[in-house]
Amino acid sequence: MNPVIHEPVRLRAMLALAKYKELSFKELLELVSTTEGNLSRHLSKLEEAGYVEIKKFFEGKKPKTLIKITEVGRRALEEYIEELESILKGYQEKSEE
Repeated sequence: MNPVIHEPVRLRAMLALAKYKELSFKELLELVSTTEGNLSRHLSKLEEAGYVEIKKFFEGKKPKTLIKITEVGRRALEEYIEELESILKGYQEKSEE
């Protein structure tokens, strides 16, 4: 299992970004249900891995942050999901025996 994605907050963030393509920090914060500091730390890990791109800018005088999943991040998430499905399928097959 990919340890960068496997952590629950990062997994929820990656799934949300895969669905919506790009989200503001505030939107993502609401979707993953965590604190600002916790989300910031997890986004830093995802950015270090090349899984997300973070853009910070000003809209008028207000700071704004947009987060977007990268192609590398999308592939890593797809591989993670495939691995999880394989594990679950193996478990289901054993429990049916």
